[in-house]
Amino acid sequence: MDRSPLFLAALASAAVPGLDPASVEAVPGAPDHQYDLAFVQDTQHRRWVVRVPRSAAAAAEMEATFGLLALLSRRLPFGVPTPRGFVALKEGGRAAVYPYLPGRSIDFGALPSGPGLAAELGRSIAALHNADHALFEEAGLPAYDADTYRTRRLSELDRAASTGHVPTGLLSRWERALEDVRWWRFAPTPTHGDLTGDQVLAVFADDHDAASGTVKAITGWEDAKVADPADDFFALVTQAPPRAFETLMEAYAHARSERPDAHLVPRARLSAEMRRLGELMSAVAVGDRRAVERQASALRRLDERVHAEDQAESDYTRPSMAPARRRGPVLVPPAVADEDEDLGDDDVEVMFAPRAQDTTEIEVGRGGEAAPEQVREHEPLSEPQPQAEPESAREPQPQPEPQPEPQPESEPEPIGGEDPGPEFEPGFSSGETHR
Repeated sequence: MDRSPLFLAALASAAVPGLDPASVEAVPGAPDHQYDLAFVQDTQHRRWVVRVPRSAAAAAEMEATFGLLALLSRRLPFGVPTPRGFVALKEGGRAAVYPYLPGRSIDFGALPSGPGLAAELGRSIAALHNADHALFEEAGLPAYDADTYRTRRLSELDRAASTGHVPTGLLSRWERALEDVRWWRFAPTPTHGDLTGDQVLAVFADDHDAASGTVKAITGWEDAKVADPADDFFALVTQAPPRAFETLMEAYAHARSERPDAHLVPRARLSAEMRRLGELMSAVAVGDRRAVERQASALRRLDERVHAEDQAESDYTRPSMAPARRRGPVLVPPAVADEDEDLGDDDVEVMFAPRAQDTTEIEVGRGGEAAPEQVREHEPLSEPQPQAEPESAREPQPQPEPQPEPQPESEPEPIGGEDPGPEFEPGFSSGETHR
């Protein structure tokens, strides 16, 4: 039921001595909300938050949560809601009043990368995960080891599958992940359980620079427990830009007392997908048919999206993995004759025929007749040979001019008209014998 703002202001005045309300602003609540909230400002300009449970279950949950926050408030580098007073309710339970926490909620989708707000948030989550487990046990909150938490997740999946509203593709996907024990080798840590941008309050040194923000407080601790550290990254892994998420995880790993396990990020994605199951089961429990149909439609859309992502990541469908198509013609190698077959005369002639690159020059004999037996020796094989141009591209080469036929030698004419002597006669021999 919705309580009036004046009633909530009166509860605040009764819970905290010296609190004199000057104004009150109630927060509109949805039917599925577990608490009534109001902001009260007193005459000393202090702001307060009044929280009133709507059911006995919500009252018990709030008592355990505030018991934990009283223990954590002095051990965390950021603020948490710490009640300053309680007042009993006629219908059972207590209303709690705590100081208003300054700061603005963070939009994880606009989280900047670098050493600013992203790194600050990573260190804040690490500080929570480094907290002592005994504080949660003292507050009476649940604690799970890795195998027990995996089994609990499997039971949730089985109960949701029995409703018939979970697509078979998602069921198979989540069962494979939950049955792979390698994913579930983590050290249980204290967790917030519902860490969204609305629960993180930040203050900014420069209102126009998101990187100048620092984490001032974290609210909404109703799902706190000792469990899987990946649960606190379900919203960040799906909403934060990739570079900002890398910055956050790097700062988180440096600030953790224990090294994060290798499958933390995949489990965070699984946790983000399976959160729809809790909302579906809540709608089924109260019998809200419209809410059930909304959650079923959301699960069908999720099934289509993850199926498309899996197809895009597959090596068989990724465009970059497709074989490149040849642009040029495919050259077919010539057939090779079997060594056992005898070569015919035609094959021998083709084998020893001169190749195009081994062109030889034929000397031209007298009278324009070619002498085929006089062939120039080939150049060494190590030197590159010019490629033979096609006949159509060759320039016409000048043909050698035929040489004139030699004329018969005429007898030398005597010099000065005198007879040169018998030694110049053809066939002359002096008759002397050299010894």
